[in-house]
Amino acid sequence: MIKQYIETGKIVATHGIRGEVRVECWCDTPSFLSDFSELYLDNGNKKINVRCHPHKNIALMKIDGIDSIDDAKPLVGRIIYINRDDVKLEDGRFFVSDLLGLDVIDTDTDKVYGKITGVINNGANDIYEMKTEDSKTVYIPVIPDIVIKKDFDRECIYIRPMKGLFDDEN
Repeated sequence: MIKQYIETGKIVATHGIRGEVRVECWCDTPSFLSDFSELYLDNGNKKINVRCHPHKNIALMKIDGIDSIDDAKPLVGRIIYINRDDVKLEDGRFFVSDLLGLDVIDTDTDKVYGKITGVINNGANDIYEMKTEDSKTVYIPVIPDIVIKKDFDRECIYIRPMKGLFDDEN
């Protein structure tokens, strides 16, 4: 299911005494959040005006109306969201959250193996975590020989499993 508001980070601490917060970014880089003047809390139900800049591996964020450390402390632990309409993705790019829940289907046999439950980045390539119908976890390397096609309209990805990917294969 495509979400309108996408989780993009978590407020993990206050920063200084003037109400800035530290945000753990769940996007490609902390600088991604610098492009936004409006972000959201509460699953997209509360708009906040912000100024944001990267700082090492996090983002420092100043939220309008939050002017002291005491104002900022209650925000620690809150999730930050972006509105999908505020982002223009390059062709071939997508949000990781759009993958979650997609069916994994064999491109040659149409066999449904399970659903994507997570995405892990190991540096060289992503790995899709998939749960089978009998709740086994399978890790699918995202390489062109295995992941053949992503079809967001049909809510599935097509794979060609390599030998040994599933326990029941020789």
